[in-house]
Amino acid sequence: MSVQPKPKAFMQHRRFIPRVMLGLLASTASLGAWAQAAAPAKWPTQTVRIVVPTGPGSSLDLIARLLNDKLSARWGQPVVVENKPGAGGMLGLDVAAKSTDGHTLAIGFNGPVANAAFLYKKTPYDPARDLKPIVMTTSQANVLAVHAEKVPAKTAAELAAWLKSQGGKANYASLGNGSSAHLTMELFLSEAGAQATHVPFNGSPPAALSVAQGESHATFMVAPALLPHVQSGKVRLIAVSSRQRLEALRDVPTLAESGFPAVESLAWNGLLGPASMPDAVVNKINADVNALLATEEVKQALARQGMTVVGGPASDFRRVIEGDMARWGPVIRRLGVTLD
Repeated sequence: MSVQPKPKAFMQHRRFIPRVMLGLLASTASLGAWAQAAAPAKWPTQTVRIVVPTGPGSSLDLIARLLNDKLSARWGQPVVVENKPGAGGMLGLDVAAKSTDGHTLAIGFNGPVANAAFLYKKTPYDPARDLKPIVMTTSQANVLAVHAEKVPAKTAAELAAWLKSQGGKANYASLGNGSSAHLTMELFLSEAGAQATHVPFNGSPPAALSVAQGESHATFMVAPALLPHVQSGKVRLIAVSSRQRLEALRDVPTLAESGFPAVESLAWNGLLGPASMPDAVVNKINADVNALLATEEVKQALARQGMTVVGGPASDFRRVIEGDMARWGPVIRRLGVTLD
């Protein structure tokens, strides 16, 4: 997908954005000229740190490491990637939220950015107040996968029936509490009238490995960490959570095709900084990352991992976050998912 002013992910989420939020965004945009003047004359002036709130090998880690050397070449300063998994991604995002050096970013995802406020009574930061969206890098559907031998199901309907037959003894892995993977499975279980125990991990690689080893029966997550286990025959993919089938997984039906139209979700990733980061710096980072995302090299590298490039202005990323909060907040309350 090429970089567009209104990316597909934004259009999918727009209908959930309250008009008052759009009004606030318009007011915020009027401050741009002042922020431009207040920005440092040159940025960066030191090493830039990108904090990844998941472990090595996760989709977020792959994105950060794909971009860091290319950004370093553009900026004339080192760009280092630091993995800081834990607390459903909040540990890593908290580093960026509380940073004061003007050179610390984080690559965030749905859970610690849009969902945490509804899942926890208290969070170490306020996403809306303490974090500034910079650019949405990618979006991708979650894939419903099962252990190929321990779970006989080959369709979502068969999995629903099998889970109900287990009387709550089955379990599922996710890449962390409050993640899109976690909430998508809870929504699926609710629609299926089934139960399963949630087993959270710090990132997709260990969660995928848990399913491949048969320690967990099922999972929802993005495809990259699952594909090696699919190729080895240990994991079977049975549905995707997007409206349309994925180009790279044309044989895997959507959940809507499988009888679960209400179970639709996108896992997205993007760069964020502290709220104190000047808008001029945000605009520079946004422009440089968008330029890299538009290159065939980066697009193809991400496509090989099952990720779709989004890009676009910072305001679009903010709208996606606010749209997810407006959509998933009520879902989280209805499902009664709490993590305190």
